[in-house]
Amino acid sequence: MNILVTGGAGFIGSHLVDRLTELGHKVIIIDNLTTGKKTNINPRAQFYEMDINDRKLVQVFEKHKPNYLFHLAAQINVRKSVKDPLYDARSNIMGTINLLTRCRDFKVKKFIFSSSGGVIYGDTEKPAVEDSDLRPISPYGVAKLSGEGYVKCFGEWENLNYTILRYANVYGPRQDPKGEAGVISIFIGQLLRGEKSILYGYGKLERDYVFVDDVVEANIACLEKGTGSVYNIGTSIATSVIDLYTMISAIIKKENEKELEPKRHGELTRNVLNIEKAKKELEWRPEVSLNDGLRQTYEWFITDTNSENGN
Repeated sequence: MNILVTGGAGFIGSHLVDRLTELGHKVIIIDNLTTGKKTNINPRAQFYEMDINDRKLVQVFEKHKPNYLFHLAAQINVRKSVKDPLYDARSNIMGTINLLTRCRDFKVKKFIFSSSGGVIYGDTEKPAVEDSDLRPISPYGVAKLSGEGYVKCFGEWENLNYTILRYANVYGPRQDPKGEAGVISIFIGQLLRGEKSILYGYGKLERDYVFVDDVVEANIACLEKGTGSVYNIGTSIATSVIDLYTMISAIIKKENEKELEPKRHGELTRNVLNIEKAKKELEWRPEVSLNDGLRQTYEWFITDTNSENGN
């Protein structure tokens, strides 16, 4: 099958491309390389350096006529969305609409949309289920929720098959330690460099951390299952920031100075996702434990750092 992956040079997208090519699919990547990296691009995929709002997007559809589209391209910086919500909306709302329109015009069989459980549900006392109240507190969260709405509208109006996946905190190899989203990569980098780490919320903030390979398998399941539905993709396990830091420190066998500070404005205290629906309907479940995933991430980090330094 011909499969188009937007954001296919990025963290999650590149892993998905690797898996799809491994399964024998012809993969087309669209990525503007704002956060994606050329080194992440699978050589067996056809790559287009292009924004999802580009007028030339139609030419990619005309040439390759994709059967399926995985939409992972996004502006993911929450603080940037607050500072410049219009920029965020152009990418995360208008870009999604542009793709949906092309999928309609070229009779794409299915649109699989990557959304976010963290920014959509807000604080969760209990693991959030898919029909929990939605309380986005940032322009990024509002844009993701809006994107979901447009996906559903195209499903209703244009008979476009779709699946929406709401991710917990995804981590693993290729995550940018310089970005704001990857606290695990940030902690690993700081520990290796001997730098002080700041633990916001006095280290008590709790998140649901899911390994990137497990997220990829959830996407793969959507090729045949889950049409017309929304699924949480996480582990249903809450891990505090202080416990996370302690686990990483034990793996690296280093502990640097750490500073406990109040949580930042708009930061969630607890966010965990209930994944029972995905287990039942997608026949998917996370396979990688947090400890094993942290170890794999650290091992990649060491290899990647040595490679960049020419060692």
